[in-house]
Amino acid sequence: MRSKKPFVIIVMTCITIVGFMLFKHRATEAGNEPSKSAKPPVAVETMTIEFSAMADTVDVVGTLSPKIQTDVKAEYGGVVRDVHVSEWVRVKKGDPLLSLDTREPQAMLNKAKAAVDMEKANLLQANVAVSRAEREYNRVLQLKESGLATSQSVDEAGTEKDAALARKASVVARLTTAQQDLAQAKLRYSKNVITSPIDGVVAERKINQGDLATDRPLFKIVDNRTLDLTVTVPSRFMRFLKPGLELRFTTDAFPGKTFSGKLKYINPVVSEGDRSVKVIAEVRNDSETLKGGLFVKGQIVTGHRDQVIQVPRNALVNWNVEKKQAEILLADNGVARKKNVNVGLVQADNVEIPSGLKPGDEIILRGGFNIKEGDKVRKNGGQ
Repeated sequence: MRSKKPFVIIVMTCITIVGFMLFKHRATEAGNEPSKSAKPPVAVETMTIEFSAMADTVDVVGTLSPKIQTDVKAEYGGVVRDVHVSEWVRVKKGDPLLSLDTREPQAMLNKAKAAVDMEKANLLQANVAVSRAEREYNRVLQLKESGLATSQSVDEAGTEKDAALARKASVVARLTTAQQDLAQAKLRYSKNVITSPIDGVVAERKINQGDLATDRPLFKIVDNRTLDLTVTVPSRFMRFLKPGLELRFTTDAFPGKTFSGKLKYINPVVSEGDRSVKVIAEVRNDSETLKGGLFVKGQIVTGHRDQVIQVPRNALVNWNVEKKQAEILLADNGVARKKNVNVGLVQADNVEIPSGLKPGDEIILRGGFNIKEGDKVRKNGGQ
C-alpha cells in the first residue's frame, strides 16, 4: 500500500493541473466573446447614388499659339535712325516702329523729281516743234495748190512733221519713265518709317539705333486676342470629331480655372507615327489672360448623356484598370457589403459606373480602407 500512495498523489496533481488549464481557457474565451461582440461601428462617409448628366469627352493635351502674329522686316536696307517702341508694348496697325536714315532716299527722290521736271520741259519743246512742223506742212500744201511749191517741198515738210511727232513721242515715253521713277522714289522714301502691320504687342525687338536694317526680322508682333490650340487625338476617336465641338481645358498657369474653345480645323491626314490626327481649336481671349506657348490639358466634348451613374474615385476598391472592373463597399442597413461593378469613362475625380449600382444605393466613400465584409458601419456625413 505504501508503494501506491505516491503514484496516486501524482495522478491527482495532474488531474488538478489539467482542470485548471481547461477552466482558464474557457474563461479566456468567455472574456473574448463580449469584447468581439462589443466592437463599435466604424464611422464612414457615404453617398447615395443618383442619376446625373454626363458629357462624353476625349482627353487631349496641346499648346496654345497666337492665331495672328508677324515678323516685321524692312523692305529696303538702311541705317536705323530712331527706334520708337520697346518690347512688350501694345501697338496699333500703322503705329511707327522705327525710322531709317533718310539721306540716301531723299537724294534719290530729289533726282527723280528733277528728271520729271526736265522731261516736262522737253515735252514743251517737243510740242512747240510739232506745232511748227504742222504749220509749215499746211503752208506748203496751200502753196502747192497755188502752184507755188513743188511736190518735193510737200514731202520734206511732211517728213519734218513726222520727225517732230516722233521726237514728242520719245519725250512722252521718257516722261512716263521719269514719273514712274519718281513714284518709286516716293515709295522708297515712305518706307523709311516702318509701321506695325497689325494690332498687337511687341513680343520681340531685335534692332537698335545705329544698326543696319537688312532683310532679317526686326520685330515680332503678336495678337493674343484669338489663340489657336493645337492638340492630337487618337485616330479611334476620329468619327466623333467635327468643327464646332467644345474643347474645355486647364493650364498650370491658372490652377482651378477652366477655359474653352471651339474646334475649327481637323487635319485630313493621320500621322503614320502614332496614328493620331491633329486638331486646331480657336480660343477667344479678349482679356488676353492666356498667352501663346502655354501647355494645356483638356477634353473635347463629343456628346451628352442623361441618367448616368458616377462615383468619386476614392469609392473604388481593387480597381482593375485594364479589365475595367472594381469593387465598391455599400452601407446596407449599417453593415458593409462588397459589390462588383464595371467601370466606364473617367473624368477628373469622377468615374462612370455602367453596371453594378442603382439609384438609392448608399456607397462608402471614406473610411472604407479598413473595413471588411460584414463590419458594422456608422454614417458620419456624406452626400
